[in-house]
Amino acid sequence: MRNNTQLWTIDASHTDVEFAVRHLMISTVKGRFADVSGMIELDPERPAEARAEVTVQVASIDTRNADRDAHLRSPDFFDVDEHPVMTYRSRRVEPVGHGKLRVFGDLTIRGTTREVPLTVTPGGLVKDPWGNVRVGYSATAVINRSEFGLTWNKALETGGVLVGEEVKINLELELVRQAEQAAA
Repeated sequence: MRNNTQLWTIDASHTDVEFAVRHLMISTVKGRFADVSGMIELDPERPAEARAEVTVQVASIDTRNADRDAHLRSPDFFDVDEHPVMTYRSRRVEPVGHGKLRVFGDLTIRGTTREVPLTVTPGGLVKDPWGNVRVGYSATAVINRSEFGLTWNKALETGGVLVGEEVKINLELELVRQAEQAAA
């Protein structure tokens, strides 16, 4: 790590990884992944040099429907027995104005890796009542699920398909700065 770079780790209990996808072409189904971990190396003076890694345990998927969750874990979709994790590793960060950043990185789902840009909005920095320094970020992205091998679908009698191709991703991240010696 560089001199002023600090290591921040994801506080999983205050972080959400959510997705939304069209269902039957008439509504949107939302879900989340409960088990997420990761870190960001960040120099507050040079946010464009940040580096991030996030790991999601795919089996932690929750759409509020046990049967659907089981189907999503199956080989038809995520195939968690063969591909238990999704990862995101940043490659570069560009400021886009108004404090927002565009993070370009590699998203790996089901063994397939594609570059996915995230639009990131800082949420602020605070010291919690226990003396920890925390930072928050919101991030969004849109992917085409079939580009990651998530191709299962059913045609509808009325035209269209059961599951939309476009998946909207929303991240609400809270990170805790690690002890200074960890950043040295």
